[in-house]
Amino acid sequence: MILNKKSNGFSLIELLISLVILAISLLALASLMAMTTQNNSFGSHMTEATTLAQDQLENLRVTPWANVVTGADPLPIAGSTGIPYTRSWTVAQNADGTLRAVTITITWTDRTGHSIRLLSAIPQ
Repeated sequence: MILNKKSNGFSLIELLISLVILAISLLALASLMAMTTQNNSFGSHMTEATTLAQDQLENLRVTPWANVVTGADPLPIAGSTGIPYTRSWTVAQNADGTLRAVTITITWTDRTGHSIRLLSAIPQ
């Protein structure tokens, strides 16, 4: 019997090992995709919350000085992402009455609760 040592293809074992390696790497990529999707979603919510805070700050800046007071929106704001945002603001006047410090707080809940605060000052 003459043994031919020349190989023309892959053995079954080599093929199975390569499939296991491929499956492990694809599972790692799948978990990476899930994490990337979560981070993109959170970034979208942060952007929308920041825009809502900036909108309220601009509204307060064009409001007459006597009407710039602490308040909140009566109902949650439905965002474009489907998440309801609550917006409140506090106004504190400085000692000489020429400046008002405004803190706008936006809160929302997706998987967990989040909030951001925008701090600014409105001169008289």
